[in-house]
Amino acid sequence: MHDPRNDKLANIIINHSLELKKGEKILIQGTGFASEPLVRAIVKASKAIGALPVYKFENQETIREWLKDASPQMLELAAKTDAYQMKMMDAYVGFTAPENNMELSDLPGETMRLYMEKYNSPVHMKIRLPNTKWVVLRYPTSAFAQSAEMSTEGFEDWFYNVCTIDYKKMGRAMEPLKSLMEKTDKVRILGPGETDLSFSIKGIPVIPCAGEMNLPDGEIYTAPVKDSVNGVIAYNTSSIHDGFKYTDIRFRFKDGKIVDASANDNKRINLVLDIDDGARYVGEFAIGVNPYVDRPVNSTLFDEKIRGSIHFTPGNSYDDAFNGNNSALHWDIVLLQEEQNGGGEIWFDDVLIRKDGRFILSELEGLNPENLS
Repeated sequence: MHDPRNDKLANIIINHSLELKKGEKILIQGTGFASEPLVRAIVKASKAIGALPVYKFENQETIREWLKDASPQMLELAAKTDAYQMKMMDAYVGFTAPENNMELSDLPGETMRLYMEKYNSPVHMKIRLPNTKWVVLRYPTSAFAQSAEMSTEGFEDWFYNVCTIDYKKMGRAMEPLKSLMEKTDKVRILGPGETDLSFSIKGIPVIPCAGEMNLPDGEIYTAPVKDSVNGVIAYNTSSIHDGFKYTDIRFRFKDGKIVDASANDNKRINLVLDIDDGARYVGEFAIGVNPYVDRPVNSTLFDEKIRGSIHFTPGNSYDDAFNGNNSALHWDIVLLQEEQNGGGEIWFDDVLIRKDGRFILSELEGLNPENLS
């Protein structure tokens, strides 16, 4: 049955997120066959403006089989072929329709390290991110709803609500925070579980995200000065990375570097952080503000936008907020700071700007949930 909400979402993707133009080439990549209705809607919206859509489908089960015992040569071949296609594109939209979030969880950490190094970095980090207009998202499935601990119908309603918020209004509300961050040197983050983290963002560009690069959206990001991070962060959300669910993640930093890392699998998380020299440094600091994303759903793309949250990201720094750190890793991990999650504070140059998830400076109050809803 046709769901008009896919048409609304496709329109946002094509006309707001990508601002796709006549004659531009777009790759539409769906992982999971349940996403086919949205693929169709995006193809239709692309053709309606005279763009040139190309699409492809994948599924996690086949990806798992492909990665089992994968050789570097096989991954390099795939990277060369997909890099060739990606270089031809002006825009990219990719989404997954997860039927099993843990499909890759039993693959060895070394296999996933090879995948990141030999395939993901050459195709996505080095070509897609800097050279195309791109947007990524998820598609609601029963499995996704179960992971979010919601009914299928309830999750679908929640999904379309958080993805189709008024992004123009959000963008306007972000302007005072962008201005403040651009003038800020010292940042201090306080939170539960020993979290006490200090760093500088002086001189690093600040990027507001209001529906341009991923959906749902609702974050404003920069990066710490590479060697300025000191202290401890104890994340209070789980994070699925390369098919494995990490919990109780805790990092201790000294002069920018993660010198101690622990989680529910200490060996595995340290293997992730040892992928290259840049993986133990931080490439992104971001503040989440989407008022409708009110809970973690075990998907980074949603969880990093949670109102009253931050994420602090080991690995690669984006070109538009570059702090000098390069890595095949870019791992957004979320710290919740609303009162019901243990609370927390954000300080800019010794001034408290957000407490327990709520902005307290008058010029930033437009980003509180009741003003964005």
